[in-house]
Amino acid sequence: MSFPLLTLTAAVPAIGAVATAAAPAAKRTAAKWLALAFSLATLVLAAVVLVRFEPGDARYQLTESHAWIADFGVRYELGVDGIGVSLVALTALLIPFIILAGWHDADPLEEKAPNRRWRPTQGFFALILMVEAMVILSFEATDVFLFYIFFEAMLIPMYFLIGGFGDRAGAHGEDEASKQRSYAAVKFLLYNLAGGLIMLAAVIGLFAITADDLGQGTFSLQEIVQARANGDLTMATSTERWLFLGFFFAFAVKAPLWPLHTWLPNAMGESTAPVAVLITAVVDKVGTFAMLRFCLQLFPEASKWATPAIIALALVSIVYGALLAVGQRDIKRLVAYASISHFGFIILGIFAMTSQGQGGATLYMVNHGISTAALMLVAGFLISRRGSRLIADYGGVQKVAPVLAGTFLIGGLATLSLPGLAPFVSEFLVLVGTFSRYPAAGIIATFGIVLAALYVLVLYQRTMTGPVKEDVRSMPDLKVRELAVVAPLIALLIFLGVYPKPVTDIVNPAVDHTLSVVDEHDPKPDVPVRDVEAAK
Repeated sequence: MSFPLLTLTAAVPAIGAVATAAAPAAKRTAAKWLALAFSLATLVLAAVVLVRFEPGDARYQLTESHAWIADFGVRYELGVDGIGVSLVALTALLIPFIILAGWHDADPLEEKAPNRRWRPTQGFFALILMVEAMVILSFEATDVFLFYIFFEAMLIPMYFLIGGFGDRAGAHGEDEASKQRSYAAVKFLLYNLAGGLIMLAAVIGLFAITADDLGQGTFSLQEIVQARANGDLTMATSTERWLFLGFFFAFAVKAPLWPLHTWLPNAMGESTAPVAVLITAVVDKVGTFAMLRFCLQLFPEASKWATPAIIALALVSIVYGALLAVGQRDIKRLVAYASISHFGFIILGIFAMTSQGQGGATLYMVNHGISTAALMLVAGFLISRRGSRLIADYGGVQKVAPVLAGTFLIGGLATLSLPGLAPFVSEFLVLVGTFSRYPAAGIIATFGIVLAALYVLVLYQRTMTGPVKEDVRSMPDLKVRELAVVAPLIALLIFLGVYPKPVTDIVNPAVDHTLSVVDEHDPKPDVPVRDVEAAK
């Protein structure tokens, strides 16, 4: 039996969550360091997974398989391909920065204002580690039912992080802040639970079909895909399409894709900045990842059938999210709508059904996680100094806090996909891959890039330039802890913008395998015969 490295990678943050939650109430600082230590240990294990992963192999690697609920065909099966291992690494990388950035977000409120209620520090960091464990297992699971369990279970700690530890900036009193947090948390939970319940019906339907055709029901992704390839498992066209829609609906809510996106601006706006990063840079990636792993591989024909409609929805997300970002007055909600636009690009790349599109979409998941973390965490540092999320309350920050303004600018430029920064490469690949098969969709998507430049540069102009506002004059610059959060993220944005090959070498074989399962190939260039002869 091989060493259960993937299990250990998820088990360490889960153990850390329990240990952090059990820390004595008076040992808040010790609990913080304990959570950080477990997150760093998880990062080390993720690095070991990356080292042991063979980039040129499209198969699932470091696999683990054990009987779990044998009567119902449920197995504890784990494995990572290039797409999964990249997102496991992204998750493990971001959590230590999230913990450091939120170092004081759950400190007892009596120390800040005696008339406000206390929030347990231990619980805040324990919930973050629990989300990390569940997200990592979601990226590793190759049993459909096992994936579903963690896909849904992560909603519980996220609900408490949004509702119990939400942002207070700009709120009019504790009661109003509590109502807004509760509303955002309940909306997040209801939307995602609705998607999950529909998916559960599709999961049960999939099991029933495998039981009829194979003689014994199974949830194993690899077994189902192989049985379909061999002709041992067949689905009626209408059945496959209904099952695909059940899975896709849940993933589109999580992603989030228009028109199922409305929970995200509320959730990110009412969360602390680190929790907002956890939502959009980590948790939401499970939705787009699952489209690649489960929708396309389990239901290839239905995926091709639904492609035109999904591309249309992705284009609406790109343009709609960017337009609403332009009109925002709240910094956090602006980043939330920008993320909706970016997820539109990711989904567009996935369903372009080209190697450039899907490779760019996977790279986009990684790069968006890093760029959004950089921008949102710096925005969180800015908001914590002024106590307001409103753009109009800022002005001239670059004159009093130049390092903060500079890092904010780099995060913003990465968000608009400036050449030389990581998101540019992924966005370019998505557009090239889309244009090669759907030229009109590629052209429409470019409007999202223009709008991104508008909302990012206007945000920077209004907050960082111009006369220094009175409430900004005494604003301190970034501290050592905050620099330790932002500097590595900016370094990664520059490195992957100049040299993305380490990531593309890992994801491309998995992308090629996914396309082969769907039986799609890159379109041949439309070159007139006379031009080919002339070139010779």
